[in-house]
Amino acid sequence: MNKLGVIGNPIDHSLSPMIHQEFAKEFGIDISYEKILAPVKAFNLTAEKFLSGGGFGFNITLPFKIEAYSFSEDLTENAKAAGAVNTIKFDNKTIYGENTDGAGLVNDLETNLEQNLKSKEILIIGAGGAAQGILKAILDKNPEKILLANRTKEKSLILAEEFSKYGKVCGFGINQIKSKPVDIVINATRTSIDGAMLNLPKGLCEGAVCYDLMYGSETAFMKWALKDSALIVSDGLGMLVEQAALSFEFWLGKKPATLPVINLIRETVDLYSIHSLDVRK
Repeated sequence: MNKLGVIGNPIDHSLSPMIHQEFAKEFGIDISYEKILAPVKAFNLTAEKFLSGGGFGFNITLPFKIEAYSFSEDLTENAKAAGAVNTIKFDNKTIYGENTDGAGLVNDLETNLEQNLKSKEILIIGAGGAAQGILKAILDKNPEKILLANRTKEKSLILAEEFSKYGKVCGFGINQIKSKPVDIVINATRTSIDGAMLNLPKGLCEGAVCYDLMYGSETAFMKWALKDSALIVSDGLGMLVEQAALSFEFWLGKKPATLPVINLIRETVDLYSIHSLDVRK
């Protein structure tokens, strides 16, 4: 049996065990997948104990993705670009670190929401770890450009410069966002966690796809985007399941179907009940 798990703090809310057990059922693979609560200053000790106890791989959630990056011995290009690791694999010799967040978001946008990112103008609000984790994967799809807005202008400028080798990225302050519509707006800030809403210009989301990386409730950003005439509004549950599928493939070499799992969670777990609101339907 493949021993897997997820390490975080807090961890009770994690849907990862349910998701990965559903993936395993598709292929008839026996796995164990446990939630592991790590003390804030004891990630390495917790990870080492899990691996020494027969652990084959594990996911990492907040607040340990940076620690997981340092803990890894061999990093993928995605992990290096993100500066963080959300998936670790151990082959009894080497600890491999991967980051599937960005690719998970891209898969949700392209496959489930049917959006082609090529030549699109994409606004990402926020320039923290969440934004850094998704930038390379989006730029790999050759958008026209990414507009990176942050409360602290300097932070967005630094991140834009760092990722300019992958494509066109422009950094600026949130107060410099224009009311001119863009193709896709992604909220990568913590405002949804806090239940707050940014001061964004009216008309920004008109006809756009608006995506909040948070999942589990209809966020203030999602409500505002609908009022601002967005074409599609989505939370981040699809991203969660898609990045989990990529982790599963990283460990076991098999890529599971994701839409059945997304629908199962919507139907059986107490979450915001609609994956995406599409005014075309």
